[in-house]
Amino acid sequence: MGLPDHCAVKLQNKYTKGKKNLLTDVPGVKVGHITLEDQEKDIHTGVTAILPHGGNLFKDKVMAGVSVINGFGKSTGLVQIEELGTVEAPILMTNTLSIGAVLDASIKYMLRDNEEIGVSTGTVNCVVTECNDGVLNDIRGLHVKEEHVFAALDCAGENFEEGSVGAGTGMRCLGLKGGIGSASRILSIDDHEYTIGCLLMSNFGVPGSLRIDGRPIATKGEGVHPGDRGSVIIVLGTDLPLNDRQLKRTAKRAAVGLARAGSYLGNGSGDIAIAFSNGNLVPHHSQTKIMLTKMLHDDALDQVFEATAEIVEEAVISSLYHAGTVKGIRGKVIHGLCEYL
Repeated sequence: MGLPDHCAVKLQNKYTKGKKNLLTDVPGVKVGHITLEDQEKDIHTGVTAILPHGGNLFKDKVMAGVSVINGFGKSTGLVQIEELGTVEAPILMTNTLSIGAVLDASIKYMLRDNEEIGVSTGTVNCVVTECNDGVLNDIRGLHVKEEHVFAALDCAGENFEEGSVGAGTGMRCLGLKGGIGSASRILSIDDHEYTIGCLLMSNFGVPGSLRIDGRPIATKGEGVHPGDRGSVIIVLGTDLPLNDRQLKRTAKRAAVGLARAGSYLGNGSGDIAIAFSNGNLVPHHSQTKIMLTKMLHDDALDQVFEATAEIVEEAVISSLYHAGTVKGIRGKVIHGLCEYL
């Protein structure tokens, strides 16, 4: 997926794409969507779940870092990632007013599989991220329920759709229909191939500001607000053995990809990037007080940063490319990019 090689959209890539050109090219990573779509009831929303590895995340955490590029957002769990440098629960995406329902469901999901939580050990840090889909979706209806979160987690796999699916169903971006986008790249380091991938939910940008491969794209991009009032949630994953400090630095570079696609990181946009590595696992319980971990030499990080800019840019364009035109609440119509290509 990502941008297919035969499509009209062309980006200059330095690094080789992963086999599926998706976040799930990173070994062990899984993604699941539940899409809630009912035209008569003005429902255009959903849930997207990202599992950083195939095991028990609470027992074997992944190292992680966060970059709050612009903090106009309501995500949960970011403070503990900043402090401890790990992710110990699935990363979930939904709409802004469904944060509470999705958080409750995520907690129940983790309690179901970890009987020691809150009894013989501490509690759990669940990560829920959001964008505001109220332009197209009946966001006040609070349509996302616990069962939708469990369904998204249970259906997670290596193959998933992009565009107007899952949490991206009601999103808009740069005046066009936004949603879920993904891309991946292969990095060769010390004669070994590693993968870095991105999945994002695009809901940002000033209408008419889209750029593809540096070129302004002439669209009539319909907006509701004159400025950049939206959000983007970016999740970067890799099997490279990066530590939490390096992952935070990598997450910061997501801003480069956003800028390439036409964002100036506006005042009213919640732009958040989370980066994780399943090449370094942190056990919840350890028989030794000192643990050995690997890390990439900092001098080799430039190719990670450069590939990050590539995959974030492509994931934005891919979210637009795969999203069709949607008629939402109050008769609002947001057109898909392919109408202009």
